[in-house]
Amino acid sequence: MAKAPKGILGIFTDTEQLKAAAAGIRDQKVKKFDAFTPFPVHGIEEAMGLRRSFLPYITFLGGLTGGTIGLTFEIWTSAVDWPLNVGGKPFVSLPAFIPVCFECTVLFAGLFTAGALFALCKLPNPDPVILDPSLTNDKFGLFISADDPAYREKDFGDILKKAGAHEVRVL
Repeated sequence: MAKAPKGILGIFTDTEQLKAAAAGIRDQKVKKFDAFTPFPVHGIEEAMGLRRSFLPYITFLGGLTGGTIGLTFEIWTSAVDWPLNVGGKPFVSLPAFIPVCFECTVLFAGLFTAGALFALCKLPNPDPVILDPSLTNDKFGLFISADDPAYREKDFGDILKKAGAHEVRVL
């Protein structure tokens, strides 16, 4: 099992308390903190001050790449490599190329998104750090890393308790 990081962990039983604690920690100019929830919590990103993900841009780039590759492949095969005159249609007939181009766009966008997500999340992770087993069941956690320059154990413990933490642990 991986070694647990140093810091402070607040365990909550309510999502609103978790969001209040995250906003309080964010207001202290802390950058290295994370929330652990058993299900998605609406509004936690804003409470933590997280920026929008750049994953949609990677998806767009993948779709653009796939569409370009699909269209280029079709134009090359029908007009350059194996030109066949079928029913008097032009060699480059864009309406006939749309279905394959669309499918290549969707395929590449999905593959780029999945690959980027795995890379950004550092997956697969065969040895995850488990701060508390109940965080994946029925509790919510807010972990503040001791590596952050603004780390102050006593102040953060007080913020977590005021926000309604069920338990505060120093790791």
